[in-house]
Amino acid sequence: MGRDGELVRVRDVARVELGSQNYSWYAELDAGPASILGIYQLPGANAVQVAGAVTAAMNELSARFPEGLTYTIPYDSTRYIKQSIREVITTLLMAVVLVVLVVFIFLQDPRATLIPTVAIPVSLIGTFAVLLASGLSINNLSLFGLILAIGIVVDDSIMVTENTIRIMDDEGLPPKEAARKTMYEVGGAVVATTLVLLAVFVPTMVMPGLTGRLYKQFAITISVATVLSSVNALTLSPALCGLVLRPSSEKKQPGRFFTWFNKWFDRMTSGYMGIVKRIVRKTGYMMGAYAVMLALMLFGFSAMPAGFVPGEDEGYFFVNAELPPGASLERTQQVMDRVNETFMEMPGVQNVLTIGGFSLLNGIAGTNFGFSIVTLKHWNDRPGLGLSLWGLLRRGQPQLAQIQEAIAFAFPPPPIQGLGAAGGFEMQLQDRGGLGLIQLETFANDLVAAGNASPTLTRMNQNFRANVPQLFAEVDRERVKSLGIPLQSVFNTLQANLGSAYVNDFNLFGRTWKVMVQADQSYRAKASDIQRLEVRNPQGNMIPLGTLASVRDTVGPQTINRFNLFRAATLTGSPTAGYSEGQATDEIERLTRQTLPPQMDFEWSGVTYQQKEAGNLAPIIFTLAIVFAFLFLAAQYESWANPLSVMMSVPMAILGAAVFTLLRGFVQPMENNIYTQIGIVLLIALSAKTAILIVEFAKQQHEKEGKGIIEAAVEAARLRFRPILMTAFSFILGVVPLVIASGAGARSRVSLGTAVFGGMLIYTILGVFFIPVLYAAVEQGWSKLFRKKRASEAPGLAPAGGD
Repeated sequence: MGRDGELVRVRDVARVELGSQNYSWYAELDAGPASILGIYQLPGANAVQVAGAVTAAMNELSARFPEGLTYTIPYDSTRYIKQSIREVITTLLMAVVLVVLVVFIFLQDPRATLIPTVAIPVSLIGTFAVLLASGLSINNLSLFGLILAIGIVVDDSIMVTENTIRIMDDEGLPPKEAARKTMYEVGGAVVATTLVLLAVFVPTMVMPGLTGRLYKQFAITISVATVLSSVNALTLSPALCGLVLRPSSEKKQPGRFFTWFNKWFDRMTSGYMGIVKRIVRKTGYMMGAYAVMLALMLFGFSAMPAGFVPGEDEGYFFVNAELPPGASLERTQQVMDRVNETFMEMPGVQNVLTIGGFSLLNGIAGTNFGFSIVTLKHWNDRPGLGLSLWGLLRRGQPQLAQIQEAIAFAFPPPPIQGLGAAGGFEMQLQDRGGLGLIQLETFANDLVAAGNASPTLTRMNQNFRANVPQLFAEVDRERVKSLGIPLQSVFNTLQANLGSAYVNDFNLFGRTWKVMVQADQSYRAKASDIQRLEVRNPQGNMIPLGTLASVRDTVGPQTINRFNLFRAATLTGSPTAGYSEGQATDEIERLTRQTLPPQMDFEWSGVTYQQKEAGNLAPIIFTLAIVFAFLFLAAQYESWANPLSVMMSVPMAILGAAVFTLLRGFVQPMENNIYTQIGIVLLIALSAKTAILIVEFAKQQHEKEGKGIIEAAVEAARLRFRPILMTAFSFILGVVPLVIASGAGARSRVSLGTAVFGGMLIYTILGVFFIPVLYAAVEQGWSKLFRKKRASEAPGLAPAGGD
């Protein structure tokens, strides 16, 4: 009501409309207006289950949508997870088929092939049960473990089955008697190989940090599957051997292929034994060759570029655009429209979701920022490297560089959700000497310029701006107080007219709406409009703010970030094609030493921090794996010599992993990442497991049969040559699907598969020759050492011919 009782309505003094709650940002889908809803899972929730529940809920709600209103889910991060798991399951089935095929070719009997094959479902079903009881989910790491476990779980059963068949053929024993003798001969080896694998993986389960969590899932899967396979080999396999195996005289004549294979294998065995008989007597030359191989292993391992988790084609990527500070949202929208046109016309792109007024990299709102989520078509609809995520990024970046009004670039998502906002590296430049915000931005820009000039780095960017145009309103507080005007009234007037203010709520159309007041755009377009605003004094008169405050132009930071208490600027970037993450971080560290003064320093954050931590843990993990395996073997054999000869064979497997990783790097980016390290840990166990097969038999031939060390080594090599090749090639072919993987999650599978494939292939080729030599050299050296020790302890029993 007015002073004279007149009725004043809101429409008499203001323009009233139903509008958006916030006008500082907007959203579009495929260049059309959209309302977006982001849904995030709670800690501990299963992402796939959450996505399924959201889809079900939206299907139910959409049935009640008004006509013309539809919904779509353009960005679903779990689509990659589900497709990746499907790819891994396909790889798992391929591994099973290849392993069974190898076993059948070597055993050439469906009955005999059935015995190792039974170990696969027994171990896998048991492993699933343990994972369920442990609260673990089926994910890429656990499925990777199952793929590798396929080739491992059949090893023990192959060992039992092959040895039973050999005894039946050589000694003419019936199946049950042959199975009993087999367990007497190989039972210890089965237990030893299982303990070695557990000794290697169990310590990794207690490793700290994110690296430990990644190792834990893989280690549990492999360990459980191996334990179940060893129990199967000690119980079910010998029982099946006694029940289903038949003497060779009762079998049908092998077909043409198997006849050719047996002749070829016999010739290869004869040639192999001829070489072993010669080299096992020349331990000096062979140990020299072993030293050279050891040096090559160290060089190859150090030459592998470092990494953490390989970036994957997850079916989407981001585009970030930044206009000059102070640019309006209208200008930002014009730039984002050009960004949308760039990618919507590309083949392989499905949707472009755009949000203007927000920076994904910086995590802050501002009218001069914008970002887009470009979702791609299904992986099967994007064949070839040109339509992969990396190919589309390479195609789109030159077009984004032509946008002069803004800095726009595309980048992949982080390999692990939640660790940073983008793929590549992330570092925090810190002002530790109090140089000031201007200097912080200056050195950050210098570092970005140096990085972009380097051939190793690309898409360098920093998020800190210290010179954002601002208006500074300085209130004359003494004058305000002298006029009796509350300071809060001045601040409320500024807030309501310039930034909007909440008044109350009202109900309309069955919903509750907020009442917001703000000066119309024409009354707050210029800095001089602030001085024309009025505030009421105690007498009811309106006082212009120009008499109470002065307004001037200034510059300052839009936001101030702190990292470990220091003012910081976040720098992001990616390695250039052909370079690894480790090479990129080494290059940026070199540039910081050249560019920054002593008062400036940096810290790694996001995925890069985890990469550095994983690199520091890798030597500890490998050392613990070797030490624990050695101690377990020493406890079982009650000897230091036999475990030493077993563990000395491990570098051959690591050499193979390093060589194949480096060679594969010429074709596609390969690095010593977390999956490569998991593969190397597995290789330590597998190489020791294979060496045990020869050392265990050589030990029996030497200690129980009374043969000399050389003769025992040669005989063990002959007896174990066929089962070693059988188990090795069943594992090697079982991981071939990982080596040739494509599609979602392919880089992780290729990293793991290349390491274990190359390691086991090189180890098998070299190991069958070196393991007998290592056994003979260690045993002979150990015998001479203790003979000299006993002689020195009994001086009265000097050897003949002495002085």
